Amino acid sequence: MGFINGGTRPPLKFYTPDCFLQLYLCMLLSIHPQNPQPRHIQTVVDCLQSGGVIIYPTDTIYGLGCDIFQTKAIERIARIKQVDPQKAQLSFVCSSLSDLSNYTKSISTPLYRILKNYLPGPYTFILPASKQVPKILHSKKSTIGLRIPNHPVALGIVEALTHPILSASLPGDYAEELTQPDEIYEKYQKLVDIVIDSGAGGIIPSTILDCTSGSCSVIRQGAGVWED
Repeated sequence: MGFINGGTRPPLKFYTPDCFLQLYLCMLLSIHPQNPQPRHIQTVVDCLQSGGVIIYPTDTIYGLGCDIFQTKAIERIARIKQVDPQKAQLSFVCSSLSDLSNYTKSISTPLYRILKNYLPGPYTFILPASKQVPKILHSKKSTIGLRIPNHPVALGIVEALTHPILSASLPGDYAEELTQPDEIYEKYQKLVDIVIDSGAGGIIPSTILDCTSGSCSVIRQGAGVWED
């Protein structure tokens, strides 16, 4: 693990959110894409629990993330993206179907079979939000996007955190064309606390499916192939 612009510091868990967010430069943190180092995953978790914002890899593109129970961090991502969190239809990254089921209302047997068949994978499912979804993220339709990406680093983070992280695309024009972590770091280092380097990302986002009406319909075709 290295620190940008030199220097060292004690473990992140000793810092308060304000200290972490205001006094230190963004870190470019290398994590193995297939065998994530537990100590580096813990560094990311410490950051998230301190109210930090990260850029992390998924099975599609690199994305912005934070702890879903850190309201100030959610507000910070909303400012970065210049959106209202209740109107932006932000998504969660979950660790498993069991985890996912906590944040949506009861899942029918046919829908469960669909989720089990397609996840983990490059899909975001729009589902009715449960009461466990933080109020700041409740849309007027009371829906939420839920993902289980097929990527060891993303899954390792949410498993270690023990609950989901927010999933949002990087801001700006042509952001999806940024696939190299060093380029991502160069562009966004003043906006986030950690940029994870797990190798080149993709350029195609996830396929989004609206499953709120009993059946699933594609509202954005992305990396995931959908066979109705």
